[in-house]
Amino acid sequence: MARIILSRRAALAAGAASLFAPAIARAGTQDIPMADQPAIVAPQMRANISSFREIDWRDHFDRLDRVTLIADTVSKALHYWAVDGADYRLYPTSVPKSPELTRTGYTEIVRKKIGPSWTPTPSMIAADPSLHAMPPGPDNPLGTHAMYLSWPAYIIHGTHDTRKIGRKSSSGCIGLFNEQIEELFGLCPIGTQVKLI
Repeated sequence: MARIILSRRAALAAGAASLFAPAIARAGTQDIPMADQPAIVAPQMRANISSFREIDWRDHFDRLDRVTLIADTVSKALHYWAVDGADYRLYPTSVPKSPELTRTGYTEIVRKKIGPSWTPTPSMIAADPSLHAMPPGPDNPLGTHAMYLSWPAYIIHGTHDTRKIGRKSSSGCIGLFNEQIEELFGLCPIGTQVKLI
């Protein structure tokens, strides 16, 4: 992969100029002298700034006669379709940390809870003995709302730690911003069909 090395002054000048005149920025950085300041290494940028993939429910389900969710663990996004496709929404998510923690396939929402309590699984306690059950509240890893899947210990839930969204940061669950899980919670009845890919 090609890399471009610029001085701090050159990088700042190029960034500011690119906001207003990309062509001038490309030409102008060649004439900026290297300063004695530390160099900044800028990796080559991808043209697509979003990792979201377009997903169609028809590629995964035969019918859209009930609310449908597809959690894409690659692009870290949850796709929502209302019955008959009358409404479509897309939410950024956190996803499991590793392939071993990632379960894929078909499931459904079997229970919902506002203000969920959290109990770590035995494997989570084995990895971190300091973990303990937590009541609802601002430190609870499940955030403000939780939708439990038919698979034991797999949940679509909120998070108070917004740094986790867009990352591989969970032990198997799909996490959303609290404001967005609250919205989704109201849109998804028990029996909502779900697929994790």
